[in-house]
Amino acid sequence: MQGIGSRPKLHVSTDGSGVVGHAGARLLADLADATGLTSAYSTALRPLRPRGTGHDPGRTFTDLAVMLADGGEAIADLAVLRDQGEVFGPVASTPTAWRLLAATDGAVLASLRAARASAREVAWMQAAETGQGIPAVQADGRELPGLVLDLDATLITSHSEKEQAAPTYKGGFGFHPLLCFLANTGEAMSGRLRPGNSGANTAADHIAVLDDALAQIPDAHRYGTQILVRADSAGSAKAFLTHIRTLREHGLNLRFSVGYAVTEPVRRAIRSLPEALWHPALDQNGTLRDGAEVAELTGMVDLAGYPAGTRITVRRERPHPGAQLSLFDHNEGLRHQVFLTDTPYSGGGSAQFLEVRHRGHATVEDQIRCGKNTGFGHFPSRHFDVNATWLELSLTAIDLLAWARVLLLDGELAAAEPKKLRYRLLHVAARLTRGGRRLRLRISATWPWRH
Repeated sequence: MQGIGSRPKLHVSTDGSGVVGHAGARLLADLADATGLTSAYSTALRPLRPRGTGHDPGRTFTDLAVMLADGGEAIADLAVLRDQGEVFGPVASTPTAWRLLAATDGAVLASLRAARASAREVAWMQAAETGQGIPAVQADGRELPGLVLDLDATLITSHSEKEQAAPTYKGGFGFHPLLCFLANTGEAMSGRLRPGNSGANTAADHIAVLDDALAQIPDAHRYGTQILVRADSAGSAKAFLTHIRTLREHGLNLRFSVGYAVTEPVRRAIRSLPEALWHPALDQNGTLRDGAEVAELTGMVDLAGYPAGTRITVRRERPHPGAQLSLFDHNEGLRHQVFLTDTPYSGGGSAQFLEVRHRGHATVEDQIRCGKNTGFGHFPSRHFDVNATWLELSLTAIDLLAWARVLLLDGELAAAEPKKLRYRLLHVAARLTRGGRRLRLRISATWPWRH
């Protein structure tokens, strides 16, 4: 039996020089510059720098986004970048960053969104130049054409009295933002900060967030590209689906796939279905899903007021441990989930395919979980406008990580969540050296991800 060697003895001192931590975060800062995000922010925020002195507001906002992408949680965490000026350049102080955030309002927020959209257009063009472009979403073992937008709301706890923080439907206290992610890349397309008592199924908020997300899509992709909008049952409001249909009539190729409540008419329809109409459900790789079946209820449930051509489908399956079951589910011994879509029968719109395509919406939960670790899990100010801007910066940080995966990484890192990217890439240590009139960042030759 081979013994385990002891760790080498170390003598710790604080006289080192040229040592850099979080060196990989410079990659995100350069990416922000290369996509034009920094310059777009600078142009949009020029009114906040009337005398042309001090720190460029656009650069400060970019540094805040890089800090959030790197895992920072508070404005004071800018110190990690500021204390390594040889790598990150001049970084604003914490009071300067606070003053800049405090100067934001609705007009500034709109400018930030427009700047992010212009940077996204550059990032997508760069992805096209690499020959890969925007990756497709997978369902039923095949690629879905076009883009897939996932909308969902989440609860953010506030541990102190903050403007518009309110009791939530789960008994907590805080905010209830509504968000939209692009399933193809994990980009955070849009988000609206809302009070904690905001309704989950408010059609006006869904319309606003969807319109913001569509405005983020470059024109070359917004028109002529199939766009699927997915949501849970909160997105089944008739006004929201009618809005999607109206956009379709104005040239956008939009379809929807949204959850639907298991109402009494739905329960009656499920009970009256002959067993012969139930078909095996599918997994994302196209294989049969054990213990799950799918059936179409179109024509058996009154969908008056919904867009013409709306279909309704149900999936039943053996409940997994911990599943939240209704009284109907308990009585039937199976878990039932229902959704609506306006995808037609022609072109592969079978109930089995549509169900597995809709089930992919669950990945938005992963995006929200990662987003809470990339800024919007904590809002720093008692002022609502500052927190709304913080949410926008968090969305920018999520975008920077997504663009890095699409444009710069391959292998396991191309699909890595932010935590893995930070631990393996962004937080790497390095050494600064000078020679040949160049400043070099030297990464260890034995670092597994050095290439």
